[in-house]
Amino acid sequence: QVQLVESGGGLVQAGGSLRLSCAASGRTFLIYTMGWFRQAPRKEREFVAAIRWIGSNTYYADSVKGRFTISSDKAKNTVYLQVNSLKPEDSAVYYCAADLDAPYTPYDPDRYDQWGQGTQVTVSS
Repeated sequence: QVQLVESGGGLVQAGGSLRLSCAASGRTFLIYTMGWFRQAPRKEREFVAAIRWIGSNTYYADSVKGRFTISSDKAKNTVYLQVNSLKPEDSAVYYCAADLDAPYTPYDPDRYDQWGQGTQVTVSS
């Protein structure tokens, strides 16, 4: 189907920035939506941002609006998440995901069909 590989995580001080990347390969023509989710220890996976593959509409969690920006480069089959003004509470494993069935709600992780392996983001105070 579609394979996803994230990169770009790391350790950064509060207030710093990172750019996360998610490279898709395989049957990328099946993609409707690409999303970013995150999961901190002992917490549930939560929605961060998403982008429609056609039309490029974007969606954000309230907690990251104004600080995170999702974008895509379809020529490279890559989605980016620019994360700025990082806070310690942003520390988590960040996963990208692809919805291959239909343009469902972008906020529900159960609507996504393929997931990457995750990339760790750690923000020190």
